[in-house]
Amino acid sequence: MHEVAITQSIIDICEETARHQGAMAVRGVTVEIGELSGVVPEAVEFCFEACSRGTLLEGATLAIRRIPGRGRCNACMEEFPMDSQTFTCPACGEFAPRRISGEELSVKEMEID
Repeated sequence: MHEVAITQSIIDICEETARHQGAMAVRGVTVEIGELSGVVPEAVEFCFEACSRGTLLEGATLAIRRIPGRGRCNACMEEFPMDSQTFTCPACGEFAPRRISGEELSVKEMEID
């Protein structure tokens, strides 16, 4: 399960940023996870408490914003909802549309003390 490593990286990034800001604790973290990122949000939630023990994030809340997948056809430029099983444009049938959102994985906000 790569979500353990991803969660640990999120905590490392937040802790480093919080220490740089002179914080004594992190109270909350907001993370964006795209539906096409290959990351399972529920697994990140599950790992967060264990991975944050003994860090500035111990006891912090985790909020996850899910970013829907969207694609754009290279032929007709149609934009449409996209999931990991979308391989053609629903408007014209062109193969291999470009993903324009849904692959995000980022820390968006932190609440620090």
